[in-house]
Amino acid sequence: MSTDSNHHPLNGTKHSVSADLPRAIATLDEAETYRVLLRATHWVTLAHAYGSAAEAPKRLAELLAQDQTVRTKALDYLHHALHHQNTLYEATVPAALCVAAILPNPRTIRTVDKNHHLTTVCMRAELLHWIASVADAVTDEAEVVRQRIGFPLDDYPPAVSIRRIRPQLYSAAVAYVDDSDRPVAEAAMTACIPLLDDPRLLHHRAALIPGIRQILGTSERWQHREQAIRALDTWGEDSTGLEGQQNPFLFCDSDTPTDNASRPIDTSEGYSEPPPF
Repeated sequence: MSTDSNHHPLNGTKHSVSADLPRAIATLDEAETYRVLLRATHWVTLAHAYGSAAEAPKRLAELLAQDQTVRTKALDYLHHALHHQNTLYEATVPAALCVAAILPNPRTIRTVDKNHHLTTVCMRAELLHWIASVADAVTDEAEVVRQRIGFPLDDYPPAVSIRRIRPQLYSAAVAYVDDSDRPVAEAAMTACIPLLDDPRLLHHRAALIPGIRQILGTSERWQHREQAIRALDTWGEDSTGLEGQQNPFLFCDSDTPTDNASRPIDTSEGYSEPPPF
């Protein structure tokens, strides 16, 4: 499945990321990826939750590190600094393109720690969940909420920029909806669904519906089953037979997806306290 646009709409701006980036880092190791990312955009001029994103190339490259602890901290950085509390920042935009570019790298099938180091999970699945979280911030539903509180997405430049790159993010995520690793396939679908609010991508919904029913709709994670039901209902499709959360009082369980607040903040890069929002 392909999209209608392969260009990077941010080229020529301070957020610019080379259109050749996916090809450039698809197979590189950590050190080589760092050198490419360092030149990919003007990170020092971009902000994340704690100020300048000057350290972003190093931390993003560490997603491919040999050491699992280093990889886990790099994933934490995506959540805590670049997308803290589901907020979009200037640096979130090129970071999202970088994460999408890194996905095909075979090193992303390595594991990272989860649930306070009690379990390990596939990095690729976690990166797809991160893309899903970024995409959720600019959906039609998010726009309704923002309009209601008087802060439309069109007035927030990072949101506008994320919306512009949705075709690129979709192209990266949809490649894994049929992955043999079920957690990866489910994560890919969770990323594709919010991206398909983009008017340029609406025609791809039909192709995803069988997988939503058969894979996401039968997931062991109740959150994924709920997402499948919501997506099908929103798209005017039949969700009969799919079962969501059986216990209405169960808000948190062992299969909860990665939560930004579930891990301690790494203070090694100059930040120690979350911002007041």
